[in-house]
Amino acid sequence: MNVEPPIQAKLLQLAAVDAELTRIAHRRTVLPEQQEVERLEALRSEHKDAAVKVEIVIDDLDRDLEKLEGEIEAVRKREERDRGMLSSGAVAAKQLSEIQHELGSLERRRGVLEDELLEVMERREASSSDHDHAGAQLSNTEDELARARRMRDEAVADLDVAQTRCENDRAALLGAFPAELLAIYDRQRAQQGVGAALLQARRCGACRIELDRGEIARIAKAAPDAVVRCPECGAVLVRTKESGL
Repeated sequence: MNVEPPIQAKLLQLAAVDAELTRIAHRRTVLPEQQEVERLEALRSEHKDAAVKVEIVIDDLDRDLEKLEGEIEAVRKREERDRGMLSSGAVAAKQLSEIQHELGSLERRRGVLEDELLEVMERREASSSDHDHAGAQLSNTEDELARARRMRDEAVADLDVAQTRCENDRAALLGAFPAELLAIYDRQRAQQGVGAALLQARRCGACRIELDRGEIARIAKAAPDAVVRCPECGAVLVRTKESGL
């Protein structure tokens, strides 16, 4: 097909706009600000899980404390009853010995329970400290995540502005091209990523391959308005004084 050289030259403007749109689309997929948001979201989940695990441990320890305190209270009441019986003076000699023996056992049992209670209280205190630390880490991470999301949103907004500008520029250019030429360009761009490029110093600007002398001679003989394509990649080659023909 034949298209006036000035119209063919405009393909370079269209290709530049499309290249920028491609860069914008790629940047959306590798946006550092989005990667930072995802990193902090994962970190926040880790801190949440850690806090929940500590909370479960604390709940278990609280149940242990309640049980031990109940057992200690029951032993104390039994001790008080036995001491009351001993002090009443109304206990037979045989029963007196049994009560004294039981009282000794109760005192030893209370001592063991109180030691266990102290140990659990210390573990409860350590777990409480762990929970406070996990909560502080979670709070700090959430603050960082909020900042990261704001930065991500700002970066996305910048990309949106750039994309809108490019889309407007592209729409303004499209009317300059014949439908057949535009179809060739769009099909080539869909297949290879670049629809048109400058032939510069005998090198295709799309695939960067230097054309051999035979191809250069063929292109040099083509009419100025002939649409020429790269024999290697198929891109429409726009010829200018820089083409080396």
